[in-house]
Amino acid sequence: MRQLLLPLLIATAGLSACAAMPVGNPKVPEPAQRVELDRYLGTWREFAGYENRFERDCVNVTATYGQRPDGKLSVLNACERGGKSTVAKGVARLTGDDKGAKLEVSFFGPFYADYWVLDRAPDYSWSIVGEPSGRYLWILTRQGRPDAQTREDLVARVKALGYDTSLLHFTAQP
Repeated sequence: MRQLLLPLLIATAGLSACAAMPVGNPKVPEPAQRVELDRYLGTWREFAGYENRFERDCVNVTATYGQRPDGKLSVLNACERGGKSTVAKGVARLTGDDKGAKLEVSFFGPFYADYWVLDRAPDYSWSIVGEPSGRYLWILTRQGRPDAQTREDLVARVKALGYDTSLLHFTAQP
């Protein structure tokens, strides 16, 4: 009985936290472009995104993706909070969509969450990542602080995808 109770409590807590978050896009679009995973690998910096409890008060937020021998991707999310580094290690797997733009990511054992690369630059210098509920959104760039025109363009792209840009939280980067 106890073995069944723990996953139920974790799932309930996750759903409760999700329900409290605003929906920034009630009609999340399908990913726009094919993603070549070997070009997507490496380190990304969070330019902006919807605030979420696991990144609250974080600065210098990064996500680093690598290829694993089993065909999955390693995921290393890092940030600084109160002068201390916080790291979360996870794994990502493709979902089988024909564009390679839909993945599932897990940081907690068998529990996976959707990770959709909704749009990206042709040269993989930025990407816009979301998931079907419209509650989570990240704008990732290879540079910590993109130039003013790129910042404007990225916010406009997010708006064009149907997201409420007033919910964006801009991440402090070095």
